[in-house]
Amino acid sequence: MKTLKNILIVACLLLTCSCKKFLEEKPKGFLTPDANLSSAKVARALANGSYQNLSGLLTGQPSSYGGNTWNLMEFMTGKASSDLGQTGFVNFQTLIYNNTSFYMDTWWQQMYLGVGATNLAIQKIPTINAAGLSDADKTNMIAEARTLRALYYFYLVRMFGAVPKVTEPAKDLNLQIPRVPAKQIYDEIIIPDLLEAEKSTLPWKDATGKVSMGAVKSLLADVYLTYAGAAINGGDQYYAESAKRSLDVIQNGGYTLFPEYTDMIVPANKNSQEFIFQVQYAAAIPITNPLTALTIPNYAGISSYSDEYGSVYPTDQFIASFPAGDKRVAEKQFFYTSYPNFKTPSQTVTFKNHYIYKWFDKNAVLTTTKSDLNFTIYRLADVMLMYAEASNRAEGAPNANAIEYVRQIRARANLAPIGALSQDAFEKEVWLQRYFELCFENKMWFDMLRTRKVHNDVTGNWDNFVGHKTVFGATFTEKQLLFPLPKQETDVNPQLLPNNPGF
Repeated sequence: MKTLKNILIVACLLLTCSCKKFLEEKPKGFLTPDANLSSAKVARALANGSYQNLSGLLTGQPSSYGGNTWNLMEFMTGKASSDLGQTGFVNFQTLIYNNTSFYMDTWWQQMYLGVGATNLAIQKIPTINAAGLSDADKTNMIAEARTLRALYYFYLVRMFGAVPKVTEPAKDLNLQIPRVPAKQIYDEIIIPDLLEAEKSTLPWKDATGKVSMGAVKSLLADVYLTYAGAAINGGDQYYAESAKRSLDVIQNGGYTLFPEYTDMIVPANKNSQEFIFQVQYAAAIPITNPLTALTIPNYAGISSYSDEYGSVYPTDQFIASFPAGDKRVAEKQFFYTSYPNFKTPSQTVTFKNHYIYKWFDKNAVLTTTKSDLNFTIYRLADVMLMYAEASNRAEGAPNANAIEYVRQIRARANLAPIGALSQDAFEKEVWLQRYFELCFENKMWFDMLRTRKVHNDVTGNWDNFVGHKTVFGATFTEKQLLFPLPKQETDVNPQLLPNNPGF
């Protein structure tokens, strides 16, 4: 009964909803009071529960037709537009969003639900003794949960800065939990969790989509790269730690770049080759990856979907910023500008803008309306560029490996190798490749925050983040460095106040 109570409390914790109503509902999919807590299956179920809220990276936003949490990170960059007013896009286009705007509350809720599930797994798995469950098995399951807890908190601190520190299942319904500085979350949860997970015997790759050693080290490389930069400003030693982990993934993980960009939208390639860690989706289950429908041009009539959202698409200026001959911007690589009419395939529909092809699941578009694609959190190209940036900072100049990895990224895009570059010029080249290679993968906004730089697609310069003027005429200020804590959370827990600057 105690275990069930903990699960229910965690589900309510930090959510603005009626906990009384939640507790009155008949639980479905939970461990029951009479569950055998000495079962290896229970240990695996606890570990599996840690993954459930990864879907929160794409979860639909209540009361927002075509709005998903993924939209927020793309709207904020100033390099995306939308065909739908219901997504709240205008608030982010003009930077007039506030603590009641779409998306922030859903991100907060989903990440803390994930924290709650990982806390339960970390606490309970060590206590389970069962036939067929070795200490190594338990260590690896806990490593999975610790990695995911670090990932949930990594999103929280980058988005909101100081947040509540919750590291064990709740014992009561006390919601009065204060915020602690982001650095403390890094130092006491994120980095220690990942260093512990790094000691496990997790395999380098996992074809089923579970956390692997490749995922642990990729996340740790990202964490150290972020910690070294703004807003923590940890320094060069953390660039070196980032470079160490990313190089380990590149050289020992067994990952390879896909020959073609379109290989990434073949469902059979999920969890393989270039993909290191993904949010798992399957066409056979009710909730599938929403990005295919979200990124089809609005009412274009090119698919079997009843709703073609056009929720997010690139600005003309961003498309124009790609260098001449870059394959990534060629038709039906990362973007597309036309497609056959669904009802009359002999007729071609030409769009008014470029639209995102990265999430184009052809079978879903033409037949099933159920995307079988995963959503990628880390892939090899990302890690190669992390290494190039981190090693360049740590060593004061680009080394041979860094230059080679950038060459490979450029070569796939049909771009020539780079010549000899200074530390500063090489860093900017890496940043630019991250913009182009990882666009619309929810990476760019976080890169802007940690570097405090924004590529100006009109001038080609690197603007300071504070003072950068988007193509929509809005200017980034200190206020944009952190999102506001959602009003529904601060109403429940006044200890979260004062809110972030500007809110």
